[in-house]
Amino acid sequence: MIIKLKNKDRLIFDEFSFKCCIGRNSLKVRKFEGDKSTPKGLFSFGKVYYRADRVSAPLTNLKIKKIKKKMGWCNDPLNENYNKEIMLSRKNKGEKLFRSDNSYDIILVINYNTKNVIPYKGSAIFVHLTKSYSPTMGCIAVKKNDLLVLLKLINTKTKIKIS
Repeated sequence: MIIKLKNKDRLIFDEFSFKCCIGRNSLKVRKFEGDKSTPKGLFSFGKVYYRADRVSAPLTNLKIKKIKKKMGWCNDPLNENYNKEIMLSRKNKGEKLFRSDNSYDIILVINYNTKNVIPYKGSAIFVHLTKSYSPTMGCIAVKKNDLLVLLKLINTKTKIKIS
């Protein structure tokens, strides 16, 4: 099964339609780090991360992992852990997953540039939460209840087509 991004503001899966928002600079085939665009292509999904202090573990067939306070995602193209989960420290800098806002209370990793990682090609592309549908830095964002429904519907074979 494939989730399709339609008209840059809808995720369509089976008979379900979810309102969403994408990167501030729209869609790009040749995405690069920091360009605020959402990558075009067909991608699988990775783990689901969640804040156990704010939400219950989502019901899903995908692997899930609790977000801990020092957890981050490496967005430094010169770091060997680029575009991977890391523990933040002075040496390891990256995007903080344990955020004060609610955007990352639940995160679904989109497997963009995760295998045979290419530096500067872009990192930390997620489906995460939104309250206002404001443009993202390159991720796709949906309301919490919509992401919870989507997580129940998809499995390890589900892909997302962003075009």
